[in-house]
Amino acid sequence: MVGLISASIAPGFALLTFFYLKDRFDSEPLSMVLRAFIFGALLVFPIMFIQYGFSVEDVGQHPFIQSFLLTGMLEEFFKWFIFLYVIYEHVHFDNHYDGIVYGVAISLGFASLENLLYLFANGIEYALSRAVFPVSSHALFGAIMGYYMGRNKFYPVKSYRMITVALFIPSVLHGIYDFLLQTIQSNWIYVMIPFMVFLWVFAMRRVKRANDYTEKRQVLHFQKNKKTV
Repeated sequence: MVGLISASIAPGFALLTFFYLKDRFDSEPLSMVLRAFIFGALLVFPIMFIQYGFSVEDVGQHPFIQSFLLTGMLEEFFKWFIFLYVIYEHVHFDNHYDGIVYGVAISLGFASLENLLYLFANGIEYALSRAVFPVSSHALFGAIMGYYMGRNKFYPVKSYRMITVALFIPSVLHGIYDFLLQTIQSNWIYVMIPFMVFLWVFAMRRVKRANDYTEKRQVLHFQKNKKTV
């Protein structure tokens, strides 16, 4: 049991540490990051309940609807909602890159508990593939969501448009991910690996941009304060 729990949550904590340490500026309080992680984990239960209800009633079970609406949109909406109403206005969300840290924390809280339930039901032999694909993809969706949340908060000229983008892009990418898994019956790994590479490149570019934007804002803030002295 200890091995199964460790195999379930270790990938999530490893990825969260990776993105946390990518912050080139003031790191977020661990208590806030843990809070976001726990909120993400708690999302598993209402989402599973909703998805189970649709499954039992045999509604929306076409692969496209299931992938893009009942998985992609549903899961990313709940994460987005938690981010918007728990994190967005918090005092510790004070620079662009923080959005990525909190987005990843929420997503990995969800992914870690989901992973634990999956491995408990299907066996620890799936731990490696689950770490490489579902857990890491959730982290990347969270990073992308957090990037656009930070973009909206610290560049209000794009007010509210980027909040919508923060939901739309991760939902579409998540839907594509699930649709590929559901519809490709053989040799799926030859499609999923390039898609995961794309996700990593897409997300890491936004990690770099968020750090660059934060650095520019701090330089401008320093120059402004220097002039007023």
